[in-house]
Amino acid sequence: MVLTLVLAASATACGQTFAGPEIWTAAPPAAPSYAAELETRIQTIMDEMRVPGAVVMITSPSKGDWTKAFGTRTVDGGGPVTLDDHFRIGSNTKTMTGTVLLQLAQEGRIGLGDPVSKYQPEVPNGDNITIAQLLDMRSGLYNYSEDEQFNARIDNDPGYVWKPGELLAIAFAKPPYFAPGAGFHYSNTNLILAGLIIEQLTGSTLEDAYRQRIFGPLGLRQTLLPALAEAGIPAPHPQGYMFGTNVSTLANPALPPAEQAAAAKGELLPRNVTGSNPSWAWAAGGAISTAADLTRYVTALVGGGLLDPAMQKTRLDSIQPLQTPDGADIGYGLAIARFGPLIGHDGQIPGYNSFMAHDPAAENSVIVLTSLYAAPDGKQPANAIAMAIIQALYGRSLVPSPSPTR
Repeated sequence: MVLTLVLAASATACGQTFAGPEIWTAAPPAAPSYAAELETRIQTIMDEMRVPGAVVMITSPSKGDWTKAFGTRTVDGGGPVTLDDHFRIGSNTKTMTGTVLLQLAQEGRIGLGDPVSKYQPEVPNGDNITIAQLLDMRSGLYNYSEDEQFNARIDNDPGYVWKPGELLAIAFAKPPYFAPGAGFHYSNTNLILAGLIIEQLTGSTLEDAYRQRIFGPLGLRQTLLPALAEAGIPAPHPQGYMFGTNVSTLANPALPPAEQAAAAKGELLPRNVTGSNPSWAWAAGGAISTAADLTRYVTALVGGGLLDPAMQKTRLDSIQPLQTPDGADIGYGLAIARFGPLIGHDGQIPGYNSFMAHDPAAENSVIVLTSLYAAPDGKQPANAIAMAIIQALYGRSLVPSPSPTR
C-alpha cells in the first residue's frame, strides 16, 4: 500500500466558513487532541537538547494527522525550518539498500543464503557469511566507522571523497567481532558490501537503482542518494550541527560535564558540519529526503508495495528482539528495525538525526527530522522526540520502566 499523503496544512476541511456572497473559504482542520501537549513536550526536548530545527510528521487514522516544523535553519536564526526542508537521513538509507537487494532476490538474481564470497571474493571468511547476514547485522564484520583513524580523517578532511573500496579496506584489516551468525553488531561495512553487490548485479550505479526501483515508483521527487563527490543538500534545508568531533565522541557520545554545562547555558554552540562529504556513508547512510517523502516511503516499506507479499513477509518475520541496557522494546531484521508497534529505522550522520516508522496494524506513521547529530549528553534528539510521539499515540513507552547508530 502506498500512502496518498495529505499534509496537515491541506487536509480535508472540517467545515466551511461563509466569507461573503458566493465566497467560501475552507476552515483549517482542527488539531488532534494530542497535539497541544505533544508540541510542548517536543519544544522542551529541543530546548534541553539544544536542537536548532526539526520537522515532525504524524499520520494516524484513529488519532488524527499532525505536522509541525520547529526552530530555525541556523543556530542564530537563518529563517524558520519549513515542512519542505531537506535533511540528511543517515542510516534510514540502509532500508533502501536492503529493499533493492531483496527485490533482486525475489527476481532470482541473488539468494539470501548465498555466500558473500560468490559476489565479493575478497571478504574475509566470505564463504561463511550469507547475504542475509549482511542485512541483519550478523556477519561479524568490523564496522569501519568505529575506527579512530577513519574518524580523524573525517574531522580533519571533511571534504574527502571516500571510495567504497577504501572503507572496506579499513574493515577487512580488523578482526571480526564474532563468527558469522554468532551475534549481532551494527556495522556499516555490511551495507557498503550490499551496495557494491547491487551495482554488480544491475550494471548501474546505486543511485540509479534507487531511482528506478524506489524513488520513481513511489513518486519520491525530493529524495536522492547523491553521487560520491556531491556534498551539497538541495534547497531548502537547515544547516546541520554537531557537538564535539567524530573522534571525541567515538567512545562516548556525551561531552565532558563542563562542556555539557556550557552548552546548557548557550555558551558552547555546536559546530556547523553541513558541508561534510557523506561519501563515507554511501549505501549505509548517504540519502537525503523530506518528511513528506519519508512518510510515503516508510508506509510502502512496511505496509507493502516495494516487495512481493512473500518477500515482504520474509523481511518482517526476520526482525529479532535486541538486548538493550534499558530493556527497550526494539528489534532488527533484514535492514529494518522495530520500535514497539512501529517498524522502520533511524539515522544519525554528522549534522542530522532522523527517525521514520510505520505501524501496519494501526496505520500510524511517524517521521522526525532534526538538524543536530546528538545532544550534549550524547542522546539522539530525533529518537527522543519519536519516543514522546509514541507515548502520545499509544500511551506507553518503549522502555518497560523509567529508567541504537553511528
